[in-house]
Formats: sequence, C-alpha cells, structure tokens
Amino acid sequence: MNNEVLLDAVRHNNWATKQLIEFCRVQEFTPEQLEVTGVGTYGGILATLDHIVRCDGSYVRRLAQQELDFVDSEEPADFDNLERWNEQCRLVWEDVLSKPIEVERVVIIDDNTRGTRAGIFIAQALNHANHHREQVNAILTGFGIEPPDTQAWEYAWHTGRIWDLDQPS
Repeated sequence: MNNEVLLDAVRHNNWATKQLIEFCRVQEFTPEQLEVTGVGTYGGILATLDHIVRCDGSYVRRLAQQELDFVDSEEPADFDNLERWNEQCRLVWEDVLSKPIEVERVVIIDDNTRGTRAGIFIAQALNHANHHREQVNAILTGFGIEPPDTQAWEYAWHTGRIWDLDQPS
C-alpha cells in the first residue's frame, strides 16, 4: 500500500482528538464552563470539539466519496456523540488509507467554488484538527487545568511506535 507513510499521522490525529474528548468528559464541566471561550478560539470547549470532529468527517467523507450522516446533522454535540462520530471518522480514514490515493486528484471545496489536490486536502485535515485542539487546550489552561499530552510523541509511546534503546554498560 502506498499510503502507509500517512498512517501514523492520521492515526495520531484521531487518537489526539479522542484523548481530548475523553479528558474533557471526565472534568465534569458545567454547561457554562463548556461555553467559555478564549482569545482567538473557535468557541467553547464543546463547540470546538464538535467543529473538529464534524470537519474531520467532512474531510474524510469527500476522500472516501461516501456519506457520514453526522457531518450535516442537527444532532447536538455531547461527549457521547463526539466519541461515536470520532470513531466513525477513524474507521473511514482507515478504509481510505487502505486503498491507493491519487495525490493529484481534485477535491472540490468551499461550496463548489474551489478545487484542491487530495494531498493538500489531507494536510489541511490534519492541520485543522491540531489547530483547534490547541484552542481547547488554551481554554483548559485558562481554567488552571493541565491539558492532556496529545503530541505525536505521546501517541508513539501509547502505541509502541517509540522506545528506549538499550544503553551500553
């Protein structure tokens, strides 16, 4: 498969979103806390997590050329839905990456007003989620809460993709 180099990046992206959703769930924030924003953020915690997951679904469904019903639904975002939707995204990404991706394929975006190449589209999907996760982290920090470590290094430790080398005696 020629997409193997993307597996770690895409899996990390999904894992990091999942970690942040789970972390925020166990904080037991009040509805008011979930709506607190920060300077330069998309919105409150729940709105931003919803934005991350729905956009990820929007990106991957266009690459897969299949629908993900939650993307355009009016179903409210809560932690249960976000976890379920994020898992749906993970499964579709895995399917997309299991087949050849034509990096020069044109993907139509912005209400059918622009075209971009699939390679750029994938880069945008990963950058977008990371950007907004950092906004949620900023809100958490504003509450005096240390956000979870969702860096690629932490993902690598979690999945065995990094290890300590034996040191000579």
